[in-house]
Amino acid sequence: MQLSDFDFVLPDDRIALRPQSPRDSARLLHVQSDQPLVDLRVSDLPGLLRAGDVLVLNDTRVIPARLAGQRTRAESVIKVEATLHRRLSPGCWTAFMRPGKRLAPGDRIAFGDLSATLTDKGEGGEVTLDFDLQGAALDAAIAVWGTMPLPPYIAAKRAQDAQDKADYQTIFAQADGSVAAPTAGLHFTPDLLDRLKAQGVETCFVTLHVGAGTFLPVKTDDLADHRMHAEYGQVSPETAKTLNAARARGGRIICVGTTSLRLVESAADETGKVHPFARETDIFITPGYRFRAVDALMTNFHLPKSTLFMLVCALAGQGVMQAAYAHAIGEGYRFYSYGDASLIWRAQP
Repeated sequence: MQLSDFDFVLPDDRIALRPQSPRDSARLLHVQSDQPLVDLRVSDLPGLLRAGDVLVLNDTRVIPARLAGQRTRAESVIKVEATLHRRLSPGCWTAFMRPGKRLAPGDRIAFGDLSATLTDKGEGGEVTLDFDLQGAALDAAIAVWGTMPLPPYIAAKRAQDAQDKADYQTIFAQADGSVAAPTAGLHFTPDLLDRLKAQGVETCFVTLHVGAGTFLPVKTDDLADHRMHAEYGQVSPETAKTLNAARARGGRIICVGTTSLRLVESAADETGKVHPFARETDIFITPGYRFRAVDALMTNFHLPKSTLFMLVCALAGQGVMQAAYAHAIGEGYRFYSYGDASLIWRAQP
């Protein structure tokens, strides 16, 4: 498969710069490969599910991972910006930095009162930062000096403000570690969760810490040459038990967000049984992939030529999703992190 197979034209005004309020008033496109597309609202979700179904939510919490600072080398001082990517140890993170070409191992970087040494520089643009603080002390300093890491396609169009601290966090976020929000989860409200429960729909949680690599473009024309960035995820024994019990009774597994889906599929064996999981995953899902455990996905609308658009094409069929995206663009759906949502059912073989 070629990268160009997953391209489409998206008008610039379709990129959402603010979320809808209330959260569940966002639009929801219902996609079934053998049925017409249906335009709904996220608040209609309970009516699309049935008792015994299970929603899988990602409870990761976004940290203020963008840090502005100064690099000092002898008498040379320049302004730099780091977006933390992945924690390697209590005091060490990988990060993407700008301007990357002017940085070298050994550089000292000060982010306000928080300082680090750049110890390594990779070919893919990542650097390794060894901070002077560790553990909880480092976390506290990042909370003081960092800002929310809005996606580049939003940050390029407007300044971040205090509202983003609430808007760019799910209401069920608990486990600190993400540098990007699991954005499908942003649509949920306490009332929506209550109505799903009243419908007999179970909810369970997994944790996948989203890295800044989620925003990196695919750089290879042949998808067989692309390597996914790895992200750390956990599926608890309790969640695995809940998902397996649902499958055994005929319930359906609906993942909220591509992060939840990638993690559940990583934790499932060839028979579809989900096992406890606590490690990194770099699963790359493209058309032709055989889904093991997941029946449906609730997700936002994704970038052209992105691995996430490839994933939804694998789930419902490439032609189905190309038609769904053309419909969404024509009907004025809002795209990306603060945009509208879709509920996509797996195509039946």
